[in-house]
Amino acid sequence: MNIDAFSSSDLLHWEKNENIIDMSGFPSVHRAVWAPTIIKKNGKYYLIFAGNDIQSDEEIGGLEIAVSDCPSGPFKSYIGKPLIDKFINSAQPIDAHLFKDDDGTIYLYYGGWHHCNVCLMNEEMNGFVPFADGSFFKEITPENYTEGPCMLKRNGVYHFMWSEGNWTNGTYRVCTSKSRSPLEINAKGKVILESSEIANGPGHHGYINIEGTDEWLIVYHRRIIGDTEPGHRILCIDKLCFDGDEIIDVEMT
Repeated sequence: MNIDAFSSSDLLHWEKNENIIDMSGFPSVHRAVWAPTIIKKNGKYYLIFAGNDIQSDEEIGGLEIAVSDCPSGPFKSYIGKPLIDKFINSAQPIDAHLFKDDDGTIYLYYGGWHHCNVCLMNEEMNGFVPFADGSFFKEITPENYTEGPCMLKRNGVYHFMWSEGNWTNGTYRVCTSKSRSPLEINAKGKVILESSEIANGPGHHGYINIEGTDEWLIVYHRRIIGDTEPGHRILCIDKLCFDGDEIIDVEMT
């Protein structure tokens, strides 16, 4: 029960870094370690992951946070307890995504069960700072949102992305909407990645920007056509392309 990381210098040859988290620091996590997000701040790497797949506030688990000097770990428990362990605005505490804006502000987007929240990480990365209205969690759920939030900024435009449908079948797909603010999410989105003759149910993605370029890649799950086992998903990378300020449909390869 852990998380692996893959590293590459050319996107062709990959090295698997196994069990990057020291799970001894998370004694209450007993199942379902998944959906990590990572960000670098002040020379440290912070990783947030979901643990235990909690179904109510009475269960132990939620979003856990760990820290390391290296992206391949070992990551150790950072605060000794879950970062978020309750259903806030009806959002299940899963599927975290850390996003750093140009001014250094780090936003945490997360949420399952058709609800998405955003909050502001504090300087120490061990909690949150309030918004202007005094609240700590802002719901930003777009239409048809299921889970898997993701924020990308390019040329001053914010592209919020998410997965809709059911992750266990071919209805799963990726949608996006754009805005001029990391907090004001347009409710209506457009589909940019969905099932095709290549594979079924692509979704719950992240992205890579090749440093110093305008080359972007989308990293996502998908399933082999005809395989109905929910857990049989494979990890894929394809190009993420733009036409002006619009993300165009992703071509699965």
